[in-house]
Amino acid sequence: MSRSHHKRLVMPRTWPLTRKTNIWAQKPNPSGHQIEMCMPLGIILRDVLGLAHNMREAKRILHARSVMVDGKVETDRARGVGLMDVLTVGEENFRCILDTNGKLRYRSIPKKAAGSKICRVKGKTTVKGGKTQVHLHDGRNIVLDKSPDYKTGDSLVISLPDQKITSHIEMKKGAKAYLTGGSHIGETAVIKDQDIKRSSKPNETIFEEFGTITDYVFIISKETDIPLGDES
Repeated sequence: MSRSHHKRLVMPRTWPLTRKTNIWAQKPNPSGHQIEMCMPLGIILRDVLGLAHNMREAKRILHARSVMVDGKVETDRARGVGLMDVLTVGEENFRCILDTNGKLRYRSIPKKAAGSKICRVKGKTTVKGGKTQVHLHDGRNIVLDKSPDYKTGDSLVISLPDQKITSHIEMKKGAKAYLTGGSHIGETAVIKDQDIKRSSKPNETIFEEFGTITDYVFIISKETDIPLGDES
């Protein structure tokens, strides 16, 4: 089997698929998302959303150019759709999130919500011409003329598909956080404090009843930014 597939038994635990129905599963093409944080379009259409009975039908849907990711038409069945991405199929819109079992879910959202997404700032660098390049969690980079007051861990709301920054959500005390790892994955909580380590140990974020490493903290503006669902 080619490298475009891997055995279901070793697929990421975040994928909400049965492991023993088939031997092989499509791997997502390399993208800005880690493999644990995205799934390929073909599998989403067939196995997660149930919009196709088999991969041939999934390909037909894609070739009809009726599928968009973050507002742009996508025809590649191996295209990874990951955390906070917006998937549009015909008139239906979905957002990728992690549920409280740590599984990737593609939950229905209204059309208005599909016009934007929240991205976590992973860092920033200075590029040619003295401009600043901001690196986001989904692999996209946004170049700005002036150095913005964005810190690693902050979030940016960007419009789709034009990728314009519409607002900045700071990681600070009192901010609403969505947890993407650890024992409280998929939950939301309010930040009480931050513990910045002066060593190689990871920074920690403190909440009312627990703490977690800061890399698991995804800042949102309100709880409704994460669409609810009834998956068990």
